[in-house]
This record gives sequence, structure tokens and C-alpha cells, in this order.
Amino acid sequence: MLTEKEIYDILSEIPDPEIPVITIKDLGILQRVEVSENSCIVFITPTYSGCPAMKMIEDQIKEALAPHQITNISVKLIYSPAWTTDWISTEAKEKLRTYGIAPPQHSSVDKGSILGKPKELKCPQCNSKNTQMISQFGSTACKSLYKCLDCKEPFDYFKCI
Repeated sequence: MLTEKEIYDILSEIPDPEIPVITIKDLGILQRVEVSENSCIVFITPTYSGCPAMKMIEDQIKEALAPHQITNISVKLIYSPAWTTDWISTEAKEKLRTYGIAPPQHSSVDKGSILGKPKELKCPQCNSKNTQMISQFGSTACKSLYKCLDCKEPFDYFKCI
């Protein structure tokens, strides 16, 4: 049986199903691993309670461990504390930007949207701050759709949660 660290390192390479340039570790979903004599428990936190990718992530975890003869695997969802964009690594934010998704700008304590302050986002394509929100909802529920008014390209913004 592999150690908890070895299993964690293997699972750290699993790409997020919705944003394949970042891993479940980068995103802050992968929490910890516990190993006993004949079983392995993997603890993950969904980005939100209805995240449709969680089943796929569970399947990816089992697939990643199968070549190591680890078959008694249990995946446990942790809902408290709730996932926050504060858990996204700095490296992952840069990967998001390079991929064309504007990363979350501030920590989850940002109350600008509640106060009606518009976000000043940089376009991930051309770096212009001349951007406009098109829709509060983008390609997934955790993103908003924006448009750059200079290069005219649409882009997703990963909302602060």
C-alpha cells in the first residue's frame, strides 16, 4: 500500500474536469487522504454543493489509484468549511489567466458586488481593463461572462466565492 503522501501526490495531478489546465489540488478541492490496512479515504470539497463535476472527480480518483492496486477507495465530500476561491493557488490563477479565464481578483471577503461596485477586470487576452460584464453566469455557474471592449473577445471570470 502506498503512503498517504504518495497517494496525495498521485491525486494532485488529476485535472479539473471543467478547466483541464488546473488540477483538483490547484483548485483547492483535494483536502486530504487517509490510509488504513486495506482502504483509502479521499476527502474533497466541492466548489459548490450542486457541482456536477464531483462524480467525475470521484471516478478520476478511483482511476488514478487503480494501477497501484488500491481498490477499496472511499471518496468523502466535505461541506464545512465551504470551498472558497481563496483556496485557489497563485500558480492556478496564472494558469487560468493564460488559458483565457480571468482569475478571481480578490479574496472571498470582497463585498464589491453587494455594494453595486462594478468589477474592473483585465482581459486575459490583451490585458485591457476596458471590459464589461455580459452575464452574471458564464460557461459554468462559478463563472461570469465578460467581453473586452478593446479586443472584442468574450471571456469568463472566475467569481469570488
